[in-house]
Amino acid sequence: MPIYGSTCSVEPVSPGIVVKKPHQLGEEYFDKRFANNFSVERQILERLGQHPRIVSHGNLQAYLAEHHASTPLDQRLRWCRQLAEALDYIHGRGVLHSDLRPGNILVHETTPGARDLMLADFGGSVCEELGLDGLSLPDGPFYSPVFNWQSSIFYTVHTGRWPYKPTPGRFGKVDDRLEWEDKVVYPNFQQDKFPDDVGDLPAGDVILACWKREFATAKDALTALDKYLGAREKKCAEPTAVTENENRGEDELNNNVVGIENRGNQYEGRLTSLIQR
Repeated sequence: MPIYGSTCSVEPVSPGIVVKKPHQLGEEYFDKRFANNFSVERQILERLGQHPRIVSHGNLQAYLAEHHASTPLDQRLRWCRQLAEALDYIHGRGVLHSDLRPGNILVHETTPGARDLMLADFGGSVCEELGLDGLSLPDGPFYSPVFNWQSSIFYTVHTGRWPYKPTPGRFGKVDDRLEWEDKVVYPNFQQDKFPDDVGDLPAGDVILACWKREFATAKDALTALDKYLGAREKKCAEPTAVTENENRGEDELNNNVVGIENRGNQYEGRLTSLIQR
């Protein structure tokens, strides 16, 4: 069964192989635009070459809708790191994806049992050096084509829902989404008003810094995330004070028990001696 996107359809033809075809609407403007998207994507992918984060388990949007509650924190943090790594890589190659959203990020089983993320759909991308422009921008919460987008995806990975959206998943109707973007998303972003719960999220400071445009490059955001992950790993490896106190108390209790047993043995020995007399 074909899967339909905004510019094309994707249809399985055999195990592991799909055909991606542009829509044919019979209108010159749209037909030229869709053809341009395919040309841009082909040239962008040739420029990017092979990389483990570019291009099993569907896209991130669908995966989170079904599995968010059961996705461990370590997995979610690993996804955030993989996304930051991918963005740093494509920017280093002079490419802006321009349509980065959960629906264009694939969840792939690179090794048995693994769940890794890969970027897909470069048809709307921009590369000034090659003179390419796919003329695309993503949905409201993921609007920035440069690097602020990753904050919204980090947020979605951790909460299971888009920023400012009270419920998980996509909107049932396009008109509802557009109204929500116009009345909620854009006004909040323009006034630098961000979701109240961001400070409570893992790497919340990094997410907020991206939204506030405090990083000059995607690499700066990746560096900040790595710093957070390193500190978290170090903290997890250190024994807590509670554990140390519990161990100390257990040792003292064991010593007291041994002392009582020794004294009991001494009294028993004396009593036996008196009886024998």
